[in-house]
Amino acid sequence: MPADLGAPAPLPVSFADVSKAAANIAGAVERTPMRLSRTLSDITGAEVWIKFENMQFTASFKERGALNKLLSLSPQERKSGVIAMSAGNHAQGVAYNAARLGIPATIVMPLGTPFVKVEHTRKHGARVLLHGESVADAAAFAYQMRDREGLVFVHPYDDPHVIAGQGTIAVEMLEDAPDLDMMAVQIGGGGLFSGCAIAAKHMKPSIEMIGVEARMFPSMHAVLRGEEPICGGQTIAEGIAVKQVGEITRTIARALIKEVLLVDEPHLEQAVNLFATVEKTIAEGAGAAGLAALLAHPGKFSGRKVGIILCGGNIDPRLLASVLTRALVREGRISSLRLIGDDRPGLLGRVSKIIGDTGANIIEVNHNRLALDVPAKGAEFDILIEARDAQHTQEVIDMLSAAGYPPRRM
Repeated sequence: MPADLGAPAPLPVSFADVSKAAANIAGAVERTPMRLSRTLSDITGAEVWIKFENMQFTASFKERGALNKLLSLSPQERKSGVIAMSAGNHAQGVAYNAARLGIPATIVMPLGTPFVKVEHTRKHGARVLLHGESVADAAAFAYQMRDREGLVFVHPYDDPHVIAGQGTIAVEMLEDAPDLDMMAVQIGGGGLFSGCAIAAKHMKPSIEMIGVEARMFPSMHAVLRGEEPICGGQTIAEGIAVKQVGEITRTIARALIKEVLLVDEPHLEQAVNLFATVEKTIAEGAGAAGLAALLAHPGKFSGRKVGIILCGGNIDPRLLASVLTRALVREGRISSLRLIGDDRPGLLGRVSKIIGDTGANIIEVNHNRLALDVPAKGAEFDILIEARDAQHTQEVIDMLSAAGYPPRRM
């Protein structure tokens, strides 16, 4: 009997592989919480369920795939050691689990990797080598090291064992919330999305799998449209800033993906801020990408039951502080006002009293007496104030204007 030429080819990773991975890593990684967020549901218009993978020991989902890969090694491979390239979370997942299993680990990281991720990786006992300006540069160097030292390469996403390990997240999500309609899952190289898609579509064929990428790095979006990816720029979602998706992962995505959505930096920042202020938890830019998609494309998710993965919380503290402060500026709670007045004693005191009488707070004051667009007997003042909200800020502006000191918002 002739073969059915219309039958789809089997995918490189099966649900049986994911189930085996779940058994392999059980007890060694956290079964993280899966919770409904009523506030984020109100904000987005969807019923939002969050998988808190930032609660893993290394604060990232990467432990799952890394551990599953390490457990697949032969005794000789374990003795020889492993090498990986990563901008951070995969590095920590490999380093931590390799140390637990007594496997020597070398991690190659790009020169621009956030300091917090480099230090955490070193603390797990790995040999860390900083090389190259990009993940691609680090990968090329890691492959050279592999060949030179006879190490096993642990790929961050394009490896069947890694993909299967990441797929255990979707298994837990659907066990805890079986009535999900959709999942919005980050795509960098594609390992997380691929594993979750395999598991979710097996457990619930009707579920829609939505991929999410930073607009600066639309790699899978371009591949699925038959285009060459145009990538580059400074995104806060560096964990998914990947210029080339994997060969295995693109095969799986082509078969199982519904759509890839792109998100801009303001929505990524807003998502990080909402996780901190609403859920009282820390998300890195890539970890917040699923929520960013709901904020950027509300019409896609309105009224649906959507699962998102807070896949990592390893954000640089300075970047987090900047994101939270910028959110206050966007909300009108922190504003910089510039006003011009006579350079006479008492002026600043009068202005300060007006601001104080409105209930606002002065954070910082800068004088500029040398600006050429200011009279020689005048002075320019930049006053950074803190208010309750945008309306309160406008009240301050109105009071200053009524007193003869009309400010310009900077």
